[in-house]
Amino acid sequence: MARFDTLQAAPLTPNRAGLKGAIMTRTLTLVALAATAALAACDNSDHTIVAGGPNSADPMANAVQNLEDVKLPAAIVASNAYRCKDNSLVYIDWLNDDTARLKPERNGLGTTVAKGEDGTYTGEGRSLSGAATDQTVTIDGQSCSQ
Repeated sequence: MARFDTLQAAPLTPNRAGLKGAIMTRTLTLVALAATAALAACDNSDHTIVAGGPNSADPMANAVQNLEDVKLPAAIVASNAYRCKDNSLVYIDWLNDDTARLKPERNGLGTTVAKGEDGTYTGEGRSLSGAATDQTVTIDGQSCSQ
């Protein structure tokens, strides 16, 4: 049974002192090789791409240069809720391009009306008189207040 006894078995690494140095040497060699490979992969050439050139990354470069000024959509100046005399709610988004959007629901789609010369907003069979700062407006002939 002596050969199965772990106390009498030969050590797995007979020369431990020499092995520690070999592991460090291998580790440093591998790190140096990895760093050399990483640096060799770097390309020091100029990567500048000229817009519209043969290597242009943007196929729409010429189309973008020929565009005219882009007009942004109208921004909301104020958004108010109004209760009308017939107890219905109307939400109005006042826009900065002299239009207003009348909506039956807060997040719903609405009817856009444009401001006329007389100061009233009309469009798509609807009419609105008032301003974003007014407490009371008239919608389709009916008085509504905030």
